[in-house]
Amino acid sequence: MLKRMLDIIISLFTLTLALPLLLIVSVAIYLSSPGPIFFKQKRIGLGGSEFNMFKFRSMVANAEKKGPYFTSENDPRITKVGAFLRRTSLDEIPQILNVLKGDMSIVGPRPNVMSQKELYTEEFWNYRNSVRPGITGLAQATRRSDATAEERDALDREYIEKSTVIFDLKIIMQTAAQIIKKGGN
Repeated sequence: MLKRMLDIIISLFTLTLALPLLLIVSVAIYLSSPGPIFFKQKRIGLGGSEFNMFKFRSMVANAEKKGPYFTSENDPRITKVGAFLRRTSLDEIPQILNVLKGDMSIVGPRPNVMSQKELYTEEFWNYRNSVRPGITGLAQATRRSDATAEERDALDREYIEKSTVIFDLKIIMQTAAQIIKKGGN
């Protein structure tokens, strides 16, 4: 209950502070490429339930029809504005709405798409979905996007085992440091 209260407080505070930035990003996306400003995708949440996760669109419209599911540094589907949004993690800000709705938490394992279920054992799939997925997690705080799948899984397991409000606050601070460190590259 304390974690949920913290999620709501941080989300409302962040949303209030970020409102001017959200407007600027929205205009930049609108002016830079045709298509919607937001991207929504079915993801898996607490208990294996599906929800629509929101992000700022960082790829060309209908990108999934223009190539296979992959994300690489040189993905031609990523727009110029999108590359900046991804580098700075600004594309993730709309997930605050998912936190307010209760689909996500500020901190937790990143939510998977259903097709990723085959990558896990049934036991680990259920274990990682025993908590709300997060906007950030231990893997993002410590390795950003440099972690291998095995390292992310180990870090997700570690997070679930050690999960406390204090640990969440530490992860939030580490994530901010990672964004500042890598965002300028």
